[in-house]
Amino acid sequence: MNAFVIAGTHSGCGKTTLSLALMAFFSSKGLRVQPFKVGPDFIDPGLHSRITGKISRNLDGWMLSEGYNRSLFSWASRDVDVAIVEGVMGFYDGFDGKSEAGSTAQMAKLLGLPVVLVVDCRSMARSVAAIVHGFINFDPDIRWAGVILNRVAGEGHFRYLNEALSTALPHIPVLGWIPSDEDLKLPERHLGLVTAQESPIDERWIKKAKEAIVRYINIERLLSETVFSAKPLEPPFYYELEHRPKRTDIRIAVSRDAAFCFFYEDNLDFLRAFGAELQFFSPLEDQSIPSQVDAIVLWGGYPELHLERLTENRAFFRDLLNSFQRKVPIYAECGGLMTLSRFIEDWEGKRWPMAGILPFGTRMLKRRKALGYVEVELLKECMLGPTGTVVKGHEFHYSEICNIENNPNMLLVYKLSRRKSEDYRNEGYLMGGSLLASYVHQHWGSNPEVPRYFIDFLSRRKLCLEQNL
Repeated sequence: MNAFVIAGTHSGCGKTTLSLALMAFFSSKGLRVQPFKVGPDFIDPGLHSRITGKISRNLDGWMLSEGYNRSLFSWASRDVDVAIVEGVMGFYDGFDGKSEAGSTAQMAKLLGLPVVLVVDCRSMARSVAAIVHGFINFDPDIRWAGVILNRVAGEGHFRYLNEALSTALPHIPVLGWIPSDEDLKLPERHLGLVTAQESPIDERWIKKAKEAIVRYINIERLLSETVFSAKPLEPPFYYELEHRPKRTDIRIAVSRDAAFCFFYEDNLDFLRAFGAELQFFSPLEDQSIPSQVDAIVLWGGYPELHLERLTENRAFFRDLLNSFQRKVPIYAECGGLMTLSRFIEDWEGKRWPMAGILPFGTRMLKRRKALGYVEVELLKECMLGPTGTVVKGHEFHYSEICNIENNPNMLLVYKLSRRKSEDYRNEGYLMGGSLLASYVHQHWGSNPEVPRYFIDFLSRRKLCLEQNL
């Protein structure tokens, strides 16, 4: 197959636009395309999946082990024609400034993939050669497939840029260019691009993107530079569990719609692999929570953008409160935490009533509140594991907790370590032993014992209920 990384000089240089355009082009030719995204991102993978029809997988050099990343890439890429890995931030940006941990460069080397460098050439001429020279020579272990120039003013501008690169770096192929075109620009908001559920890419955009690839990109050269023939690896162990006998009577209600769309697909796979049947529901579509479930999972997303529709669905909030009162386990991340709080205060100061289970409210901020990797250590045994369990994840939100009321039934059970310091803080709100909510988006691939313990926790609870009956 062909496989390559789409990397950029910096965030916003056009990686996502080019990745989606190439995915659309190859898919239109009848090729099977498997997308990936480096780093903790939910929006780009959603767009990938919308274009290709295949689940886009997150690869991460900080949250996930080398073996996990390699195995996941190999497993997901089986029987496909093209694998495209969209990078994160600038090519060498990652966990910190002194190592390659968490960077696109680290992932390219770990998987042995060739790299296509996207350069934003707006208001640039011969300097493009200096920039590319720096990226090419910074790490001699990178396999470079070539360069694609973005936001080029026209044919004349491209000839100037190409001349500079071919003179200074004749061994690096210039694979083509993409013109400045507002029609190809993807809409953004405070957490990044608009989600796939809101259809920021339609048939008109896809048609325009494919036309740009045909007209401006040397596809034959791209394919010749990105042939990949790595030896297949064994899949992550949890996929093998699909073929083993297991109890299948654990049912989990899982929120999934435009307001609750931030989750790792791998986490869903873990729940299924360890024995759960997932019942998806949409709080936005005036749906009640599925009945007779053993747990409820509320993912993160954009509840702040759908407050009117969300608050109209009082049946959803009644179901949440009734479930909590019956001690049905509830696990929530970020937007799910906000939904379980007393209210969400929007940017204009209006407060929208939420479930009212957590003894605080949340309010939206004009500036980002948190962004970065975090390591979670459990300070107390709970539904995710015994004391001392460690799992990795990340935070990314524009809201904060406010108006906290004293409640003896709420405990803080997470010790959060930030990625750039040794300081830590306590988080993870445990209510009555059956509700656990946090701003952290966990990736259970960092510790598969967490979802295993969660399912065992639900199984033990179900058995106790059955015996009491």
